[in-house]
Amino acid sequence: MKRLTRATAVLAAAVVPLLAGAATPALAAPPLVDRATFTNPVSKSFADTFADPSLIRGLDGWWYAYGTSDPLREGDDPDEPAQIPIARSHDLATWTYVGEAFSSSNRPSWATADAGLWAPDIRYVDGQYRLYYVVTQTTLFAGENDNAIGMATAPTPAGPWTDSGAPIVEPRPGDNAAQDPNDFKWNFDPSTVTDGGKQYLFYGSYYGGVFVQQLGTNGRSRVGTPTQVGIDNKFEGAYAVHRDGYWYLFASTANCCAGPTTGYSVQVGRSKKITGPYVDAQGVSLTASRTGGTPVLNQNGNRWIGAGHNAVATDLAGRDWIVYHALDRADPYLNGTDGINQRPMLIDRLDWVKGWPVVRAGRGPSTGQQQGPATGGRWSTAFDSGVPARWQTTGTWSEETSTPTGGYVSADKAGSLLTAKVGGSARVEADLRSSGTAYGLSLRAGSSTVRVRVDPQAGTLRLQQQRPGQKTRTSTSDLPDSFSADAWHAVALEVRDGSATAEISNARLGDPISTADLDLRGSTKKVDRAGAVAEGAGVDVDNLSALPAAKPVTKLAATPVPDRLDRSASDTFSGSTLDPAWSWVRQDAKATLGGGRLTWPTEAGDLNGTGNDAGVLLRSPGEGPWTIETKLTIDLGTDDVRNYQQAGLVAYVDDDQFVRLDHVAIFNTRQTEFGHETPYAGRVVNGGTIVGPPARTTWLRITHRVDPANGEHELRGWTSRDGKTWVKGGVWTLPAGSDVKVGLVSQGGVGATAEFSYFRLYR
Repeated sequence: MKRLTRATAVLAAAVVPLLAGAATPALAAPPLVDRATFTNPVSKSFADTFADPSLIRGLDGWWYAYGTSDPLREGDDPDEPAQIPIARSHDLATWTYVGEAFSSSNRPSWATADAGLWAPDIRYVDGQYRLYYVVTQTTLFAGENDNAIGMATAPTPAGPWTDSGAPIVEPRPGDNAAQDPNDFKWNFDPSTVTDGGKQYLFYGSYYGGVFVQQLGTNGRSRVGTPTQVGIDNKFEGAYAVHRDGYWYLFASTANCCAGPTTGYSVQVGRSKKITGPYVDAQGVSLTASRTGGTPVLNQNGNRWIGAGHNAVATDLAGRDWIVYHALDRADPYLNGTDGINQRPMLIDRLDWVKGWPVVRAGRGPSTGQQQGPATGGRWSTAFDSGVPARWQTTGTWSEETSTPTGGYVSADKAGSLLTAKVGGSARVEADLRSSGTAYGLSLRAGSSTVRVRVDPQAGTLRLQQQRPGQKTRTSTSDLPDSFSADAWHAVALEVRDGSATAEISNARLGDPISTADLDLRGSTKKVDRAGAVAEGAGVDVDNLSALPAAKPVTKLAATPVPDRLDRSASDTFSGSTLDPAWSWVRQDAKATLGGGRLTWPTEAGDLNGTGNDAGVLLRSPGEGPWTIETKLTIDLGTDDVRNYQQAGLVAYVDDDQFVRLDHVAIFNTRQTEFGHETPYAGRVVNGGTIVGPPARTTWLRITHRVDPANGEHELRGWTSRDGKTWVKGGVWTLPAGSDVKVGLVSQGGVGATAEFSYFRLYR
């Protein structure tokens, strides 16, 4: 131990690639950067593909990202993937490669030699970093594809990693395992959170569904019975965060890896309880057959498609950011025109509007230069060179160092660290621990002092406001019985718009251990000082920051929807014959008019692929922006397995170039699928993205505009369960100069009947 010295800004050392299992070198503190700019993909400096990203801010002050095992660069040997690659960044914008989590020396012994290691999830709990991941093939069963979930631990985010020695979630034989030894349900995409001091694991995928289950205290075993929170055949990539009294379950949907027609996207449901049930903004459950899910992230017509499998992080100003992978539709494969999909890592702002998350106010993935997260700046320090000279101190502090943290400071007796003036609303954060002494954070705004106090002895988190001559106002919540004061925890305090919020968490990943809120009295518009407080010796402080609090986005970005009805281009189906403006591609004689509707039994044929044997009813929409809409009733039922009866709208160039918006049966689910087919590299490819939840009667819309920059037709899908509240889906494009016709389809297999109440075109 040495006495406190004062220093100015800390310079970062170069990153040395880390060999898996090797000793971890000491890392310098990150540079003091306020808000960098970035251009997606942010992984371009070290990897062409970095799928299924997960991230954490380490105790050393750096951000670390982890990806699925793939070759990192175009041209790399596909048989020699990086085994869970790791990168780090000081600002979430500029990333440097660190190394691989695994090698032959520490690879899970229960994984076969050819097993993939996928979808890592990183957490920090009780003094150790925990990395959860998928093993695609184990030594536990003779059959293939017996996937399982493992866990490894390390003292630092970079390693060295030690596998737990056995699966956390063992292979689950499938429904047909007795006849097929290779039939296993998908134990994919682990993600863990803390709730009430207990650890929970989300896992699962399309085959088998998504589940949540409590973990034992060491994170290596499961407790009790799993609860299904996402229906099979729709969701994977679960990731949960807690906000304003709700757990929000982010989950990816559609095909992750369909090359230029990848429609992967992220939807969300929320619940008061970690175990659900999770419902979307329409009140529809994520386990219902007519499956719920509110879109959070989907493609918008720019270069990025298939945006999904996300993680969420909060910057030092309190703003959330979503990290995910996506495909460049002009370069969707890692090598050539087939094989491994190239899925680099992207980051964008995550806003919360009227209680629901959206990316960039609903704009979706970004291109071009963007303002980055708040990750440092003048009033941020990792203490690697003591307390910077500009910080004001009281009490006595000593410098310390450790492998996981680098430098930090420790209180020798009651004392505090304070910044200079912050101004305006403010957020102060720090990593803190103690030998039992109470500690916390403090903000001084005018005559008020707002403080969050962690009291290990009382087992409480207390948020209070003190004003001269006024009674102290207090909000108190309990810490869990499992709380260990001597382990590092992240504490945050924010004052904004007459209220204060405080939380303590393991690693600021949206799963707080305890929270408190307080309405404030008097003026708190200008925060004078903010910092950390120790009530006695034995309190350690690291990664202290005091920044202006981020201004929340409260409105969705406008999405133009042409809404002037063109009666001459619409049809109420009130006659006995079709309007002559309609024309058929492969007329279906079973489509009939009567009772003010077009009744059309689903055909055995399908437009998808090369068969092209389904009928298409078409008309011309004319030039310029337009909206087409229909009200569709179809008797697909619920819960039973049906494939793939569907009906809906189509925007059609020819049999191999179209988009369609259908209510479709996919195994036990009923979904609204916005599909796309197009020629590519000498073949026809197709895929789809998912919009909102359907009902027996569902309203469908496609909006159209021509991109003035490149002349492409941009088409966006929309769905509604009542004809009033619309859910906005993703965008597919058709080539510039295409003669686009619009109309209706009813296809995918016999056994259901579609009834179209009208066809409307708006300008």
